[in-house]
Amino acid sequence: MIPAVVSLAVLGAIFGVVLAVASQKLKVEVNEKIGAIIEILPGANCGACGYPGCSGLAEAIVNGEAKIDACVPGKSAVAQKVAEIMGVTVDNIESERKVAQLKCNGGLENCSDRFVYEGIKDCKAAANILNGQKSCDFACLGFGTCASVCPFDAITMGENNLPIVDYNKCTGCNKCVVECPKHVLELVGISHTVHVRCRNTEKGKDAKSKCKVACIKCRLCEKNCPSEAIKVVPPKVGAGSIAIINYDKCTNCGICVEKCPTKSIHFIKDTICSEPTITKQSPEKKGCAACPAAAACGREV
Repeated sequence: MIPAVVSLAVLGAIFGVVLAVASQKLKVEVNEKIGAIIEILPGANCGACGYPGCSGLAEAIVNGEAKIDACVPGKSAVAQKVAEIMGVTVDNIESERKVAQLKCNGGLENCSDRFVYEGIKDCKAAANILNGQKSCDFACLGFGTCASVCPFDAITMGENNLPIVDYNKCTGCNKCVVECPKHVLELVGISHTVHVRCRNTEKGKDAKSKCKVACIKCRLCEKNCPSEAIKVVPPKVGAGSIAIINYDKCTNCGICVEKCPTKSIHFIKDTICSEPTITKQSPEKKGCAACPAAAACGREV
């Protein structure tokens, strides 16, 4: 028995030495800057930067593959800290943070459904069926895909089936804008408080027949704006026209809000903080767990 124990001890010692040597020979050198940058990033792992989480972005910055200000939620404050770690200066960082603004007010009371949709409660899935169930082809479908993809819990669905954005939580990561199949969300600087809540480019009569609060292209907003900041013009994509605000000119005077006969232009009264409240998030769900139909089929893991 003693020889067996001795043999095991000798083998253990040999394997230990081999592993120790291998760990030194094969170890991967980790750049200290990567860890330092990870520490100052929000830790939200939202993917808005285009990289797989904050660690992926930190590595890309150190390797020169990503810009110093690539962290969308972190904005200028994080960019400056990253620049200090990298020993460089960063210029022309956009100082004003942006938040998601809704370009539709066609909720349950204002815009009816063309048919009863009984599929997966997901906007993308609904949009694949005759462009969605809403009477207005430009309207929010109301199934909350934007809320489900928001990594900061900044969007909730209201009783009228329209998303409500918590501007104090929204970081402008752009995920809701990208995922919305109806393009009813856009990022706008927080200093702007006047917004057009309609994107229907059809003629006024046709738009109003589908939604009570649609823009009817009467041009009263355009005619009464003292700074010529709002025009009824064709959007960047598509035919027709719609009231569009030039935020570089808009002074938030609210005259267009008062003059709009259908109340399709809104004024935000809520107080918005200068910096968002960011909480570190758990990793995103993948596979079946990330599918909108997971709850329906029961395969959540």
